[in-house]
Amino acid sequence: MKKIAVFTSGGDSPGMNACIRAAVRTAVASNLEVFGIHRGYEGMIDNLIYPMAADSVSNIIQDGGTILKTARSARFMTPEGRAIAASNLKVLGIEGLVCIGGDGSYTGANVLQQEHGIKTIGCPGTIDNDLFGTDYTIGFDTAVNTALEAIDKIRDTAESHNRIFFIEVMGRHSGHIALYSGIAGGAEGIFIPERQNELESIIAQYGLPKRQKAFSIFIVAEGDEEGHAYTIAKKFTEAYPGLDTRVSILGHIQRGGSPSANDRILATRLGAAAVLALKEGKQNLAAGIINNQVVFTPFSEAIGRKKDVPMELWATNELICS
Repeated sequence: MKKIAVFTSGGDSPGMNACIRAAVRTAVASNLEVFGIHRGYEGMIDNLIYPMAADSVSNIIQDGGTILKTARSARFMTPEGRAIAASNLKVLGIEGLVCIGGDGSYTGANVLQQEHGIKTIGCPGTIDNDLFGTDYTIGFDTAVNTALEAIDKIRDTAESHNRIFFIEVMGRHSGHIALYSGIAGGAEGIFIPERQNELESIIAQYGLPKRQKAFSIFIVAEGDEEGHAYTIAKKFTEAYPGLDTRVSILGHIQRGGSPSANDRILATRLGAAAVLALKEGKQNLAAGIINNQVVFTPFSEAIGRKKDVPMELWATNELICS
């Protein structure tokens, strides 16, 4: 293999730049020509593919977002769009790709290899921490700490006014951010998609003498089956109409910001490992770290298998708050 390219796809996550940096510099050190693809699969179709060098990634390890930009691509979902993308890569002699993104990005890379033989190694770039084959994904630790910072500040207001706050964090299909930030933030209750009937249990117990508090914090994953934070807060208020209830939705601030030390190290290890794997002839694999060791999982498995939240953490929080 002589030439590879790196791109970011799907939602941005803190640490993507650190991963790009590691991939580019590992490629240069390994005597590989390396290209950057701007705007993910959309840029692959539009031929936004440019040579990169070691100095192309100087002073970016501390930056959030992605210097290569990212985009959703409806065109890439069609066979015609993928054929154009593959043709653009082959004209430049690009034989392998480092794909930094989530399960949708992995799905695209898997199909591209099946249809056009483009070898790809994936790096798990998503704040949701929902990809199978790695203990943590790039951006998750930073997102949790961003959410926690907001939770701590809202707690000051909740305590000052004796209010009940329902704080909604990201997690359409996954409760990892809610669970980790809720435990770290001392939440009274945590609502996650993987757990059913949390509201029923909380309403039943909240009025008990041992549970009565001047103020409370509840964390809600946006994809919880009970509904969004406003819906849950409304149901709670109907059960306890005398309480002063408020809702705060943290939204996209969880995606941005300078990556934490953990995310920078994770991204660096995986970016370098992805390039070395391509050079060794590996393909269609997702790089990850399990028990502090770099591992590779087939795309089909990384995409197809669900990564569950550690329910013992949820049970621990319920026990502490009972």
